[in-house]
Amino acid sequence: MSPRKAVIATLTAALLIGPGVAQAATPRTTAAPAPARDRAAAATISWSLVRASNPTEDQRTAYDLITKAMNAAVARYNNLSDLGKTITVRYEPGVPTADGNINGTIRFGSNRSYMNERTALHEIAHTIGVGTSAGWSRLGGSGTWTGAQATALVKQYDGSGAKISTGGGHFWPYGLNYDNEWSTTAADRHVHLVAAMVRDGL
Repeated sequence: MSPRKAVIATLTAALLIGPGVAQAATPRTTAAPAPARDRAAAATISWSLVRASNPTEDQRTAYDLITKAMNAAVARYNNLSDLGKTITVRYEPGVPTADGNINGTIRFGSNRSYMNERTALHEIAHTIGVGTSAGWSRLGGSGTWTGAQATALVKQYDGSGAKISTGGGHFWPYGLNYDNEWSTTAADRHVHLVAAMVRDGL
């Protein structure tokens, strides 16, 4: 093969196996950012359960139920929001139902009927600031949530006349205050509303 043909063959092969100078110089388009619901969450909620070193049967059964409830609730929050919180959970039989504090503590009492995902979602919201933060007092203290993003979201769910009512450190609709409010749709909307409240300044 002549030197000229060898050079042409080499250049042809290079163009076939990789981008050439002309291709590299061509402006590349970048894909549009993925919608928020498709992006990985920027933060995560994590939790741990304080366990007795030598648990009783009562404690063991409570730990199992609490773990199932918290795993489901935390997974839902992490799948549907970018909220972040480190939560410590305790089983304290003297607690009448369950409670959550902005310091990141959730306590479950001995009543097994509260050891479910609905309760866990509700108490996680308290650790994030629902009913427990200065932002809650500022935006929800009038009896109606005044933050624009959460208000727009509830109108999207329930129509132009919808509003988020507040009182006693709780909100409705979608506050998951009682078991009769439970559905998977309500649970998803609860998480979306809490995240919107955070964006509003919760």
